[in-house]
Amino acid sequence: MEVEHVPGRYERRPAVRSRQLATGTLACPTCDAPVLPDPGGNSPADLIACGYCRRIGPVRDFLSLAEPTRPTRVAVRLRLAVPA
Repeated sequence: MEVEHVPGRYERRPAVRSRQLATGTLACPTCDAPVLPDPGGNSPADLIACGYCRRIGPVRDFLSLAEPTRPTRVAVRLRLAVPA
């Protein structure tokens, strides 16, 4: 089967590799209430809010890598875009 090339139209999808670096907990730094991440994931600079005390801040402020991890466990991943 031959693939037809349509001039001027293409889709570029860079390959993405990820590696888990750590397991942590997302909890409010003010009241220590668990905070749920977005279903698609968050980057450290994304804003997140506490549902209990309404504190708003970047995800990195809510992330704790200390042991023991508490109920809102998250996987900390590093994603590298691989050039095509």
